[in-house]
Amino acid sequence: RAALITRGLAEMARLGLAMGAQASTFAGLAGMGDLVLTCTGDLSRNRTVGMQLGQGKKLADILSGMRMVAEGVKTTESAYRLARKLGVDMPITEQVYRVLHENKDPRQAVLDLMTRDLKAEGLEFS
Repeated sequence: RAALITRGLAEMARLGLAMGAQASTFAGLAGMGDLVLTCTGDLSRNRTVGMQLGQGKKLADILSGMRMVAEGVKTTESAYRLARKLGVDMPITEQVYRVLHENKDPRQAVLDLMTRDLKAEGLEFS
């Protein structure tokens, strides 16, 4: 889980930096704080969607059973398209997009992420 959160933060920062943000923004509550809570919080709607997808449920069924919006579903599509437009490498976002919007098997998405060539994250928060 820690590796996923760390790599996810790096992706967020790369996209933000490509759009003119400051790296330090991602080290604060709006970046790291929100990401950690979303990934680990029992009340996180996005985490709930991910857990249910991992259990084999279909996205449409999950969303129809929710009373509130899991904003990450639409945000993933926006981030994926923006990253492609700007040429920003976001492998986690790409795999989540494929699971959510192209019906990719979540297990295959994780396998594809875990077997990628290792790369330096290259972010400094100063």
